[in-house]
Amino acid sequence: MTLTLMLLAVHWVADYPLQGDFLAQAKQKGPLRVYHLVAHAGIHGGGVALVTGSVWLGLAEWVAHTIIDELKVRGWTSFALDQVLHIICKAVWLAILFA
Repeated sequence: MTLTLMLLAVHWVADYPLQGDFLAQAKQKGPLRVYHLVAHAGIHGGGVALVTGSVWLGLAEWVAHTIIDELKVRGWTSFALDQVLHIICKAVWLAILFA
C-alpha cells in the first residue's frame, strides 16, 4: 500500500509542481517541443526509479509517459484518459515488482 501511494504521489508531484506552466506549454509547441516532452517524461521516470529502486521500471515509465503525453498533445486522448493511462502504468509497475 505504501509503494502504491508513493507512486501516485511522485506522479502528482511530477505532473503538477515539477512540470510548471513553462514545461506544460513547451511540450505542446515550439522548436524544442519533443525535447521538453521527453524531459517532462524523464522527471516521471526518475521518480519511478527512485520509488521502486528499479532503473528498468524508471526507463519503462519514461517511455510510457512520453507516448501517453504525445497522444494527448496530438488530441488523441483527453486529459482524463491521459491521467487514467498514467495510473494504469503505475499498476503495471507494481504488478511487475510483486510478480
